[in-house]
Amino acid sequence: MSSTILAIESSCDETSAAIIRDGKVLNNVIATQKIHEQYGGVVPELASRAHQQHIVPVVQQALQQANIIPKDLSAVAFTRGPGLLGALLVGVSFAKSLAYGLGIPLIEVNHMQAHILALFIDNPRPKFPFICLTVSGGHTQLVLVKDYLKMEVIGETQDDAVGEAFDKTAKILGLPYPGGPLIDKYAAQGNPTAFPFPEVAMEGLNFSFSGIKTSFLYFIQKNVQKNPNFIQENLADICASMQQTLVTMLLQKLKRAAKEYKINQIAIAGGVAANSGLRKTLTEVAQKQQWEVYIPAFHYCTDNAGMIAMAAHYKYLAGEFCDQTVSPLPRLHI
Repeated sequence: MSSTILAIESSCDETSAAIIRDGKVLNNVIATQKIHEQYGGVVPELASRAHQQHIVPVVQQALQQANIIPKDLSAVAFTRGPGLLGALLVGVSFAKSLAYGLGIPLIEVNHMQAHILALFIDNPRPKFPFICLTVSGGHTQLVLVKDYLKMEVIGETQDDAVGEAFDKTAKILGLPYPGGPLIDKYAAQGNPTAFPFPEVAMEGLNFSFSGIKTSFLYFIQKNVQKNPNFIQENLADICASMQQTLVTMLLQKLKRAAKEYKINQIAIAGGVAANSGLRKTLTEVAQKQQWEVYIPAFHYCTDNAGMIAMAAHYKYLAGEFCDQTVSPLPRLHI
């Protein structure tokens, strides 16, 4: 069944559009919102306004790059959730209007499922079943992936996401937003064993990162009282130690999940999957555990419409469409 689908992503602070034709992503246009840097985090109202400004030119650019016109489209796909309500509303409303005007189907996409299906944009691709550690600013999940559209969450954070822990660490250290990539950058120059941080133990396959954030805050406050230049003098070692602690917490649960489910097909996805420390340590663990590991390209880890397009492709093949009554679901679950 031949298809050409326009996909739209607007769950947070990236306005993105992509075209997928018969399962091949042709492009992936992204407009990043810089305005949030001065506030140290995403401001929902400003995010939704920026989406309104960006969505038309981003979609036009995606269509032009693919050398197609709107009447060539078979369907319009969009992120329904999870995400920020105002941001999601812009993408949902645009997709509904365009699909209605063209008389073509609508496809709603779960943002977290799409992160996992980004693994199928390029080769090599994982085989079913596999376990995916999905890590981002808002989510930390272990997902048992049985098929393209059949997934089960087998473990998740009970409080904060690991991406939020990275960003909070950066904020405490006085680093600008977004801080996660900066932690990764400085960590590459530091000693990961310089400062031990207590790991929070959770039963089963669930995670908890609120405790480590509090412990880190007290650690910094205590040492800065003794030495006002403590952060500047030890920045690389602090970042390396904290990053190593968070990565270890993630991989301990991943190893447990792989053992419990007797699966050696392992993947990571989501924005934090771009972290070089996580990628490096996962590769090392995989060699010892005899895992086959799959990681998306960097540009498909952060929020993007390419992953929405890939999810939409499989939903199109399955005939899973929605109608014009669809609305955003900020807390949509897998």
